[in-house]
Amino acid sequence: MEHEKVVLDEDDMRRTLVRIAHEIVERNDAPEDLAIVGIHRRGAILARRIHALLTDLLEREVPIGEIDIAFYRDDVGRRAEQPTVHSSHVDFDLDGRTIVLIDDVLYTGRTVRSAIEALFSYGRPAKVQLAVLADRGHRELPIRPDYVGKNLPTSRSERVNVHVEELDRVDEVRIAENTGVVA
Repeated sequence: MEHEKVVLDEDDMRRTLVRIAHEIVERNDAPEDLAIVGIHRRGAILARRIHALLTDLLEREVPIGEIDIAFYRDDVGRRAEQPTVHSSHVDFDLDGRTIVLIDDVLYTGRTVRSAIEALFSYGRPAKVQLAVLADRGHRELPIRPDYVGKNLPTSRSERVNVHVEELDRVDEVRIAENTGVVA
């Protein structure tokens, strides 16, 4: 049996993304070198939202892309199920740019490592920054986000579920506690 608790509702998510967009502008002196890349699937949706906010704040278009990490995962050959593959779109030159990678939840760091590897197959950015909606800890790799929406201390038996309007018809972040036997 599972119990879920909402930790970010629609208004919280909106405010959090606005804050992250402002932090990105504040920390980057050369907005003309800035670009956003979302990690499929929900990271790409959050990236589109942050992109719209940045475009308004900077009064200029910021390049945006999205990458799929399915074939860059370090467990791709070990998983029983085939990876779901989404298309990647990075239609701008990465060389010399500051790329802000966007993802929904940071956990072990393995997704981000895969995303960085995928990103470098498109070019050599000057800098890569990481923005996440939720950081739940439990890192297995030395990965640290530059922008965090909310720190969510969790146990390994819990799950953080991000729901977005575009896919789930609601904007919210929930922590699911597995009250059954943990393997």
